[in-house]
Amino acid sequence: MTRATRDPIDRLLARGVENHTFPGAVWALGGADGTRAWGACGLLDPRTPEAPMVADTVFDLASLTKIITVWACSGALWEAGDLDLDAPLAEHLPDLRHSPLARVTPQHLLNHTAGLPLRANLRESYGTDRSSVEHGLLHEPLRRQPGEAVEYTDRAALILGIVLERISGLRLDALSRSCAWDALHLMSTRFGPLPPDLAGRCAPTERDDESGEHLKGTPHDYSARLLDVCGSAGAFSVVADLAAFLRYLVAPDQAPRRPGFGPAWVKESLRIQTGDLAPARGLSWHPASGTTADVWAHFGFTGTGMWVSARSGRWAVLLTNKLYYTRDSAAINEVRREFCRLAFDR
Repeated sequence: MTRATRDPIDRLLARGVENHTFPGAVWALGGADGTRAWGACGLLDPRTPEAPMVADTVFDLASLTKIITVWACSGALWEAGDLDLDAPLAEHLPDLRHSPLARVTPQHLLNHTAGLPLRANLRESYGTDRSSVEHGLLHEPLRRQPGEAVEYTDRAALILGIVLERISGLRLDALSRSCAWDALHLMSTRFGPLPPDLAGRCAPTERDDESGEHLKGTPHDYSARLLDVCGSAGAFSVVADLAAFLRYLVAPDQAPRRPGFGPAWVKESLRIQTGDLAPARGLSWHPASGTTADVWAHFGFTGTGMWVSARSGRWAVLLTNKLYYTRDSAAINEVRREFCRLAFDR
């Protein structure tokens, strides 16, 4: 990956560090020909000034996990004819025929119109046994009728990940490697907790209530820690791996080997799938605001984000670590909007 300076992006992210929006960041942007520019700024942790952000810093991807696992695997099974987006889940898994999810489709889960409960403490609701948690997720009453409203919830990816595992017979980490990671040579991408060598390169996230320390190499998301491997969060990666993934979306012919999903899945996903409902959604992706380049985005709670424009053949990725824990996303969203504008509208 060649180092190239883009002063406006560098200045934007330096302000984010100065304003304590994040302690540091790594970014890249490019197109069909590969990475055109990248940069790194700030520190892994302000308490350790000898550890700057660098190109191979490992990040907790948070909800970007949904894209590189559930979205990619759904595309592979869809293209193979094993996943019908419009078929009720009960047709895919007959044991769900008496579940509230029986009429929900994979399409509903991918565009967040399934009517699922928005949040719940899985441990308090279903205990710590994985089979009990899965049963609870698959049989809890819906909040709304499927197709009635667009409401983002991690449960959609949790449930679809379970469905994909049962259809394929593979755990989601093995399925992700088979459908995408191995073919695209995503060698530093894996589910946490990370082994010591990778954890040492990892950007820490929020403080763990039990240990009093910032999490480093352990997923920030409680569901990911509880379930070990799941579709909503828990994957870790580096900027070069995500650049390779995004490059494939705009230039499939340039990939070292074709993964399980192809251009047909990308085209199907990067278009409005929610009709007149708002906010508009594709399949897992959503339209990015503040740009004129037909850009689609996905974000993660720890401060991660990725963007892709099939029309312009360009992509971008921004990785930060939400060390300064807050549920207020206004500051990071402002940085994301400006980063997207600088990456695509120039």
